[in-house]
Amino acid sequence: MKIAVLSSSRADYGIYLPLLKLIKESSNIELELIVFGTHLSKKHGYTVKNIIDDGFEIQHQIEVEFNGDSPKDISDHFGETIIKFSAFWQKYGNQFKWILTLGDRFEMAAAVAAGIPFNLPFVHIHSGETTLGATDNIYRHFITLASCKQFVSLEDYKQKVKEILGQNNNCEVVGALSLDNLNQMNLLSKDEFKQKWDIDLNLKTILITVHPETVEFQENIKYAEVCFDTFKELADEYQLVITMPNADTFGNIYREVYNQLKALVPKKVFLIENFGTLSYFTAMKHSALMIGNTSSGIIEAASFEKFVLNLGDRQKGRLAGENVIQLPFDKKQVLFNVEKHIGLQYNKGNIYFKGGANQLILNHLN
Repeated sequence: MKIAVLSSSRADYGIYLPLLKLIKESSNIELELIVFGTHLSKKHGYTVKNIIDDGFEIQHQIEVEFNGDSPKDISDHFGETIIKFSAFWQKYGNQFKWILTLGDRFEMAAAVAAGIPFNLPFVHIHSGETTLGATDNIYRHFITLASCKQFVSLEDYKQKVKEILGQNNNCEVVGALSLDNLNQMNLLSKDEFKQKWDIDLNLKTILITVHPETVEFQENIKYAEVCFDTFKELADEYQLVITMPNADTFGNIYREVYNQLKALVPKKVFLIENFGTLSYFTAMKHSALMIGNTSSGIIEAASFEKFVLNLGDRQKGRLAGENVIQLPFDKKQVLFNVEKHIGLQYNKGNIYFKGGANQLILNHLN
């Protein structure tokens, strides 16, 4: 059978990766990758190169230019993506037994929206989760409504799918895909990492990923200022490795702040547009603490026994382990909790780890 996989960003690709490898190795499945979104944006690291470097053939690239980060820019991009995918689904849609989607990006929702009139067999991975501080929450549930099969990471999310759809007969609890990936990856040594990125992880390092809040998006101006003031003070004592934000509403505000911070303390602050999965998890493994509002802090960090300071409401509603410390964008509280938790090891396991998630998904699709 032919399975298509929609990938719009570095985030979903890193999660898909072990499943893609499994599908590629299956003798009875033909894999077709449909790549779009920030994968094809040079500003955001042109991460399509990561896919090619990992040995995958990309059958389809659907490019829509990113022209800004205002609400209108995002809305225009959403509409353009629908138009591009309308033509694509008209030509290719009926070839696929299943079309895999993952997560909650607006580009992913647009690709799915274009396929609804064609009654396409979408499969949604990581459905049922809740993130009240981001419009991603709406996009995620929309993709769930448009999909004929669901794979969720926790039993609670299966119940959420039932609330959304009125039933969950085609919903399976499999755990988080990316955690299977951790067991298969040969992470870089500190020396290899330094050679590749010129970052010495022997120094006490804080890994930072802060994305915009897209519900109360005007608040990002204030939040970015808090980040600047807080990280500036942290840079006096720690090395800061900052991954740049996604293409979301007001994301450029954070980019400007980070560039100012880098100019101020160039030897203590490192800005990374595209780490790739291997380097990102290596940085996570060797960091002393994580700060941000990204799903990787909620889902993967516990497997590396890391504490996470989760800022604001972007991830509000998503279930998290005791390693995740929920904080507002408040300099005083962040600095206090950095001193309290930095370097500590979390040893209570990961609520998202079930084991064999990717094989379970493949079994169900077969």
